[in-house]
Amino acid sequence: MQTIADEMAGRTLTELDHVRLEALLRRGAHLASPALVNQLLDDADLLPSRQIGADVVTMNSQVQLADPQDGGRRTLTLCYPADADAEAGRVSVFSPLGAALLGCRVGDLARWQTPYGEPLMAQILAILYQPEASGDYTL
Repeated sequence: MQTIADEMAGRTLTELDHVRLEALLRRGAHLASPALVNQLLDDADLLPSRQIGADVVTMNSQVQLADPQDGGRRTLTLCYPADADAEAGRVSVFSPLGAALLGCRVGDLARWQTPYGEPLMAQILAILYQPEASGDYTL
């Protein structure tokens, strides 16, 4: 059975997202899952922002998710830690859910664990906004 860390291997990130996230890590940004985020950055396939597919979750993407167990849907925006706001649906990339989403594609099943070890998952139904697909290569 694959672990969450195994599922993160080989995800596609933009070069800009990678550089920015590594800089945050070096500055000691607060992480809920430092080992997973480090592994994600180490194992990622990198592409220039202009070459990333519109179906890939990048930083500042707004995604529609579905719970595969009950079909419940929610919309979230993947953001940097300073911009996180749970009530507004803004999820930090350094949270377990945020790290699980980054680099996934539409149709993928994102998996993560709560701080208490409870496994959770959500299917990525759609990317409602992706900066790169909108021509915003520096967000």
